[in-house]
Amino acid sequence: MKSALNYQFKIVELYTEYMNMYGDTGNSLVLKKRFEMYGLKARVVRHDVGDKLPTNADIVVAGGGQDSSQYKVHADLLNNAEALRKMAADGVPMLTICGMYQLFGKYFETSAGDTLEGISVFDVHTIGKDERLIGNMITQSERFGRLIGYENHSGQTFLGEGVAPLAQKVVLGAGNNALDTTEGCITRNAIGTYLHGPLLPKNPAIADFLIRKAVARKVGYEVCLTAEKVRQLDETARAARKFITKR
Repeated sequence: MKSALNYQFKIVELYTEYMNMYGDTGNSLVLKKRFEMYGLKARVVRHDVGDKLPTNADIVVAGGGQDSSQYKVHADLLNNAEALRKMAADGVPMLTICGMYQLFGKYFETSAGDTLEGISVFDVHTIGKDERLIGNMITQSERFGRLIGYENHSGQTFLGEGVAPLAQKVVLGAGNNALDTTEGCITRNAIGTYLHGPLLPKNPAIADFLIRKAVARKVGYEVCLTAEKVRQLDETARAARKFITKR
């Protein structure tokens, strides 16, 4: 039986220079640290515009950015669309935030009237609106429980029939759009969401989901993640989440 201890897990972070709104690259740091606290080796590899995309990623992470930043990464993303779709279909865990969530869908029609083709990892599309959806957000997910973060987007995202929402109910805030109660999406092991913050320090259940799926894909079986350091850290996270929710 393979052991996860024999591997170094590769976290590929997309477009750090342009897509890092509200500290989204902190998600990569959280993943690397939690891997290590579980006794596993991990490293973060950045992919920027013009680089050769690593196709042996164990986790792919991508942050949010303004429309202007999406234009800057768009051509490179399309060049790597097939490889990213193959990775997603093969079960590579992915976490895409805000602007990259939009570009991982079918298309993003900006408020300026341009249409940015997406890479269709998610069966979603986004329409730019005049109204900005901005502020703290609390959602309820059947899979992950209560999720907490911050949203700031004028694009409103609509889910197709082939994708499930990450959270079924928005308790505070707007979520995907101003017309329904959903937030984000999940397809196989790939997640799209508008939750900034960064997301993972406030929502360790998602971090562990990504790590478990990455390890299972590597060794061929699900592992139970336990570590006293992580337990203590998550107790602090729970206290912070309680304070944030009350505030």
